[in-house]
Parts: sequence; C-alpha cells; structure tokens
Amino acid sequence: MKARYQYRFYPTSQQQQSLAQLFGCVRVVYNDALAICKQSQKKPKSAELQKIVITQAKKTEERAWLAEVSAIPLQQSVADLEAAFKNFFESCKSKRKGRKVGYPKFKKRTNSQSARLTRGGFSIKGDGVYLAKIGIVKPIWSRELPSDPSSVTVIKDCANRYLLSFVVEIQPNRVDAKDQSIGIDLGIKTFAVMSDGTSAQSPSYKKLDRKIRKLQRKLARQPKDSKRRNKTRIQIAKLHNQIADTRKDFLHKLSTKVVSENQTIVLEDLNVSGMVKNRKIARAISLQGWREFRVLCEAKSEKLGREFVIISRWEPTSQTCSDCGYKWGKIDLSVRSILCLNCGTEHDRDENASVNIEKVGLGPRHDSKCTSRQSKTTGRSVRQ
Repeated sequence: MKARYQYRFYPTSQQQQSLAQLFGCVRVVYNDALAICKQSQKKPKSAELQKIVITQAKKTEERAWLAEVSAIPLQQSVADLEAAFKNFFESCKSKRKGRKVGYPKFKKRTNSQSARLTRGGFSIKGDGVYLAKIGIVKPIWSRELPSDPSSVTVIKDCANRYLLSFVVEIQPNRVDAKDQSIGIDLGIKTFAVMSDGTSAQSPSYKKLDRKIRKLQRKLARQPKDSKRRNKTRIQIAKLHNQIADTRKDFLHKLSTKVVSENQTIVLEDLNVSGMVKNRKIARAISLQGWREFRVLCEAKSEKLGREFVIISRWEPTSQTCSDCGYKWGKIDLSVRSILCLNCGTEHDRDENASVNIEKVGLGPRHDSKCTSRQSKTTGRSVRQ
C-alpha cells in the first residue's frame, strides 16, 4: 500500500526564487490547459494539451520562459487537470462516492502552490534531495523513509512554509491487538466516548479561532492587492496552520492508540455536511475534524490488519438501552443522563450510544431487541 511522508525544508533565497518560478510555470500551464478545455466543444486529450501548452508554447515569445524549468512538473500539472476532469465527470454520472465534485477552477497565486516531480526529476543524495533545475534542498528528516519514493511534491502553503511530500510503498504490519473491539461515539464537548468507558477531550481552539475572526474582519476592510492586506492574509494563514497542526497531532495520537489496541473499530456514519448547515454549531463541528479522524482510523486499520466498520447513521444508538434493548425514542440533546424504565439502569447518553455502536458493528444484538417492549416511556424516565 502507498503512503505519504512529509518533511519541512528551508530553501535558500536563490532556491526560493527558482521555486517561485517553478510554481508560476506549473500554474500557468494548468490555467492555459483549462482555458483551452473551456473553449473547446469536446475536451482535448491529455497528450494534445501537453503538446499545445508545453511543447508549442515554449517556441512562442509569450511562454518562452517555460523552458527555464523542468518539463516533468509541467507534464504532471496537465495530468492533474486530467484527473480533476475525470473526478468531475464521474461525479456527474454518480460513479464517484461522496459529495458532488465541481468543475475544475483556475489556480490562484495567493493559494497554496505545489509542483510534483517523478523519479526522473529528483533523487536523494545523502541528507539532501536533488530537485531538477532547483538544486539540493535539505529537509528535516524527522523519520526515515521506509522505501525509495516514487514521486515527490514540493509544496509552499499559504503561510509560506516549504514542504516535501514523498509517496512511498509500505508493507502492512499485522500486530496482535490487546482488545477485541471498540465502539466510538463522536461529539463536540467530548470528542470521543468509547464503549470501554474511556473518553478523549479535544484541544481548545477558541483562543486561536477568536484571533482568526478578528483578523478576518480587519482583512475585509483593507483594500485589495495592498501590502497590509497581504500581511494580514499571511497572519490568518499561520493561525489556521496552528489550529490544523494541533488538531492533526491530537487525531494522529488518538487514532494510533485506538487502532493499535483494538482488533475491530466501529464508528457511526455522521451526516457532517448536514450538521454544518446549523449556523449555531457549524463552526464548532468544523473545528473538531470528525471526517479526518475517520480517514486516519481507516488507513491505520488497513496498515495494521484491523477490521474497520462504519454503521448506518439511521441506527437508533441514542434511543435504545444498551442493557435490555428497550427503545425509548428521541430525546432532547440537552438530556445527558437517561433512566431506562424497562430494566431500571441509568445510562450516560454518550456511553450508551458507544456501546450500541459497538453492538451494531459486530452484528447480532445478543437478543437485546427481543426484550419486553410493552412498557411506554414517560417524562420521568429521563433525567437531566
């Protein structure tokens, strides 16, 4: 299976100029190819686009500077556009899972910049990495590469950080788990409540989020293309990166712990896109990173040979007693503790849901559905 290993590096001033030229050429080739596709009645093939926007363009006075950079990232830029169109067409035909993919857009100078080089455009030499027509850059090797990389992507994010992202082939490492299974209920105040009784609190992003909102109001008042507006934009990008790095560190540590200790991991399929339509909780949900946690758990489960299960979002996990299977129905979100009239057990709302998630994910409900259902719930059965 393939994996990405990412490292930060600090280029010299000369290398920064060369990288800026490379990013600009990649962006221009992509935008030129996209403009041709928009003007054409039928989308040209990738080989035809490469011939027009790279080979023939280098012979013109307007695009002669394309010859000053390596041709490999320019070819990969056209390949990226081809992949974007493929995802768009498959999404239109409902052949692609997930939300609808929009029509490809033009790249902007102020967004994150990237250029991908395949094996012919880079090589690892000792502690450095040679990039074609750029020179040797020295990344901070925080960990060793497990195998020879097939490609490397040079990235400059919105906060002007430079990164090298390698694609390598790794072998699944199957290790025996300490526990058999676990169900996880995701939330806002408490990020994750496990069926074994433990829970995980996410870091607080409120202070950084307030700074971002203050700077965004300042940005809206500043004139476009001004130096002060650009300075404010970079400040906002750095704060966003700080939140993203904090969240990523927390999610990586939690997902590693969960996957390494359990053989079967069960999560609920949450309708996040529908939840964020509620303006009162949209910002809080977006900061949590539920989808990112699910992706990390799924990838690490595949790597360690674990079973990863997603149950339907329509399962009444918060409406059913995890002990006897009695269904009491919908209750308000403010109610955090519930007393079951059928068996007399008092449940914490999130812990009860996590246990039910585990049971549904494992299959049979151990006759919990066959319990008595003659009694009816009343207002007394719910405690706040």
